[in-house]
Amino acid sequence: MKYISFAIPCYNSQEYMSHAIESILPGGEDVEIIVVNDGSKDDTLKIAREYEAKYPQIVRVVDKENGGHGDAVNSGLAAASGKYFKVVDSDDWVDEEALQKILGLLRRLEDEEEEIDMLVSNYVYEKVGVEHKKCIHYRNVLPQDEIFHWDDIGHFHLGQYILMHSVIYRTDLLKLIQLRLPKHTFYVDNIYVYYPLPHVRKLYYLDVDFYRYYIGREDQSVNEKVMISRVDQQIFVTKSMIDMYDLSKISCKKLRAYMINYLAIMMTVSSILLIRSKKKENLDKKKDLWVYLKKKDFKVFFKIRYGILGQTMNIPGKPGRKISSLAYIVARRLVGFN
Repeated sequence: MKYISFAIPCYNSQEYMSHAIESILPGGEDVEIIVVNDGSKDDTLKIAREYEAKYPQIVRVVDKENGGHGDAVNSGLAAASGKYFKVVDSDDWVDEEALQKILGLLRRLEDEEEEIDMLVSNYVYEKVGVEHKKCIHYRNVLPQDEIFHWDDIGHFHLGQYILMHSVIYRTDLLKLIQLRLPKHTFYVDNIYVYYPLPHVRKLYYLDVDFYRYYIGREDQSVNEKVMISRVDQQIFVTKSMIDMYDLSKISCKKLRAYMINYLAIMMTVSSILLIRSKKKENLDKKKDLWVYLKKKDFKVFFKIRYGILGQTMNIPGKPGRKISSLAYIVARRLVGFN
């Protein structure tokens, strides 16, 4: 049995993809590694085929025309045979000790004839030039060592939310809800995390530093200059998430609050990028985005604009000047990506 299918979307990843693959191989035949070659023009496919030939019981290759990161995830999910599904970007990797603990948990759940919809673990920012690595954990929010439900969660801090790096979903859940990410679009990892949430019933949090999130390439999508150049795609993803659900119909109050907070972060990221571009047309796009939310869901608009973003703090080093707490956290994070 394959406990986890790991999809590794690859586009011109020859320089670093081996690290991602090698970090998962210690899982042995309990895992499958699906390397999705997304129309690469370098030796990505050749390297993937070499791993497939060397580890035929573990590594599989999906070769497809270029469709972007989201489409590569779609292809990986379609090919997945494992009970659970995890995306690992080709420039990231996982921790071997944490991988073994996760597999041990999934084996135990299987022996007990239990299954979960979403497994959450920690991730670490592997930022170039930074000695102290920042770890995002959820031990202040999520129950540990037990299956729990949305009603059992605590309060997420501002700027603390679950990313693609944090989650392992049950494969059949993603297929049942027909998760499909847009082609040729960046930042669809937000859709990947957000869309399944109301369908998740059973959760488990394992407090291990599993995913290592590399920050440092000049062309990386989280580089602020790159994000500004692709801000239209950020807006597209944000509007797509606004359109997904009538949040008033989410019966669990804690889940509804979390999803509203997630939208608040997306709105704040988009707004800050549009402001920092210093272009008049982008300021108009910022106004349009807020009007879009207001027309789609006035209650959510009001909650974000005057509730979440209304929580202010003093600007460090500038006495008497205040800023939205969430905007400050997001701005610091964006600037820190340079």
